[in-house]
Amino acid sequence: MRTLRCAVVGYGFIASRGHVPAFLQSGADGDAARFEVVAVADITPARLALAAAALPGARLYADYLEMLDREARGIDVVVAAVPPSLHAEVTRAALARGLHVLCEKPLARSSEEACGMIAQAQEARRVLYPSHNYKHAPVVKAVRALLDDDVIGEVCQVTLDTFRSTHARGVAEWNPDWRRQRAFSGGGIGMDHGSHTFYLAFDWLKSAPRGVSARTWSAPGEDTEDNLSCSVDFEHGVATAHLSWTAGVRKVIYTLHGERGAIRVEDDAVELSVKTRTAEGDRWEQSQSLVSSAWMDASHTAWFRALHQQFAGAIARDEFVGSELRDSYRCVSLIEAAYASAADRGREVSLPSRAAW
Repeated sequence: MRTLRCAVVGYGFIASRGHVPAFLQSGADGDAARFEVVAVADITPARLALAAAALPGARLYADYLEMLDREARGIDVVVAAVPPSLHAEVTRAALARGLHVLCEKPLARSSEEACGMIAQAQEARRVLYPSHNYKHAPVVKAVRALLDDDVIGEVCQVTLDTFRSTHARGVAEWNPDWRRQRAFSGGGIGMDHGSHTFYLAFDWLKSAPRGVSARTWSAPGEDTEDNLSCSVDFEHGVATAHLSWTAGVRKVIYTLHGERGAIRVEDDAVELSVKTRTAEGDRWEQSQSLVSSAWMDASHTAWFRALHQQFAGAIARDEFVGSELRDSYRCVSLIEAAYASAADRGREVSLPSRAAW
């Protein structure tokens, strides 16, 4: 089993509660690789102290560039677990030193930034991999299995609603409200949850987006939007989504509609409706199941374990620009277009027919 030595840039919530615990659990039977965290960089002394407690053997740095300069020859992978404002900067610095990169979502704040990152990964012949962890939620995997079995036929319509009562807070030792500050986040809930929403839509509709019409709403005095609603046109159908930081509940609700039935997901609950045609007319058979997915635990450690193994597989295959990375670029382009549409009161904004890679 291959061991991949990692350096983590940013020891905030998602690194300390998601990536690092998953790395520490890697190397079990069936895993493609074992991940060893050998260095951590963070600008906050209190966070470095926590990293030292969790990773006694790791070397600690207050400056990630110093870490890369000192550690580059002894590591394989850099994890960019910083706010979106730093994704391009950290990724490009790591690629320039010949390192593979696992980058948190969204890949970048703009399609221009994303293009530069992807072009550099191609040139450096190093893997750039996005953190599309929702694909590894057990309930989402259950949906994928139903689609693979062609239970409802070709999907032509999906709805994806994400409800949160507030924005996800960052760690207290640094800046808990950075997601509400455009200088760090690049946007509000569209930037925060848009990627999760859109890469699932791409997968379920088996095509790329062609255009989007969107509206956003912001609370008075806030720098970023609390709510985003959009309709996205695809070659094979349509996706509608509503994302909210002002809901009365924490929940995801997804529906997928095909020619022979539908799937409805509400957190761990899956409802399947299958249509049969009889002489008396159409009839639906319905069934329900529960697929424990720990939606209330925002760390999603188990999801990250599976994601990390996919990343290791891409490294083993020299898959420098793979389908996940192309989808991450489409996510950034779609978020960017949704913001442009909302700024023009919902006018439909067209998207490129295909990425350049």
